[in-house]
Amino acid sequence: MKIIYKIILIFIFTFYQSNVSIAEESFDAWLKSFKKVALKNGISEKTFDISMSNVKFNPKVIEYDRYQPEFYEDTKTYISKRTSKKKVKNALKIYKKNKFLIDKVENEFSVEKELLLALMGIETNFGKYLGKMDILSSLATLSYDRRRSEFFTNELIIILKLINDGIVDHSILYGSWAGAFGNFQFMPSTIKSYAIDYDKNNVIELKKVEDSFASAANYIKKIGWNKNDFCFKKVHLSNKIPKKYLNTSARKIKNKTSIKKIKRFLINKDSYNLNDKSIVGVITPDKDIIPDAENLSPAYIVFDNYELVLKWNRSLRFALAVCTLKDKISNEL
Repeated sequence: MKIIYKIILIFIFTFYQSNVSIAEESFDAWLKSFKKVALKNGISEKTFDISMSNVKFNPKVIEYDRYQPEFYEDTKTYISKRTSKKKVKNALKIYKKNKFLIDKVENEFSVEKELLLALMGIETNFGKYLGKMDILSSLATLSYDRRRSEFFTNELIIILKLINDGIVDHSILYGSWAGAFGNFQFMPSTIKSYAIDYDKNNVIELKKVEDSFASAANYIKKIGWNKNDFCFKKVHLSNKIPKKYLNTSARKIKNKTSIKKIKRFLINKDSYNLNDKSIVGVITPDKDIIPDAENLSPAYIVFDNYELVLKWNRSLRFALAVCTLKDKISNEL
């Protein structure tokens, strides 16, 4: 049995290595083709050659893309891991250390400091896990990969343009496997649209608190954040609720309606102190991911602010965790 087991392991390893080698050869051909696309998009040949000289196909990036926590952890596990007492304690430390700056950003952009701290805490554990992967290789690998090629090709073109225009230094681009950068994990398109030089030193430094907090606040404010509005409310649903109201995808919250209509399908509906006219959606995030998950539990009604966090990261669990951590931090400040 041991011999058979070893043979199987050798076969799997050889097959994997063979596939990686084929992918690398194909990637090299893709890179030559992509260079033509980049030049047509206004990127100079000099910028491309310098920036992309060390870019390599990274099979680890493909593994990470296929195996994200948002795809396999149930909601309770996902949220509890990311909103612990230790996480709240660390948020308070960051706030105490940077109180003047964070209060200033909150007042200027009208975005709660608790939200900014929650986003930073969940994205990078307050700057402790910024990522060490070569962002250009990550973006190129995902651009080459077929699953989300169009999205990542666009992100790669954008970052090359930012390098070409002298806004970003290619030599410091190390971050997440998906190509995100800095304390709040900005993708290239987010850097282009929302990152700001808050300390006025002519450099956007998203690994430093001044520019990163202000850029995060600028981003969430410009996409429509409403300070002090609800994010979500956990609810208990009756089995009479029509399936059309139940959302399991983060792409778009469908069939939103008034709380007054949804209340008909809530257990203990009188315990929810909410405006009947508010328009909400209903999510049951475990249904399509966790085998044999209950159709109606856990369940949440979600508001506009929740959907704005989804724009930051298209994951129902991520948005729930951010809003949960935000509330926990608020209770301690």
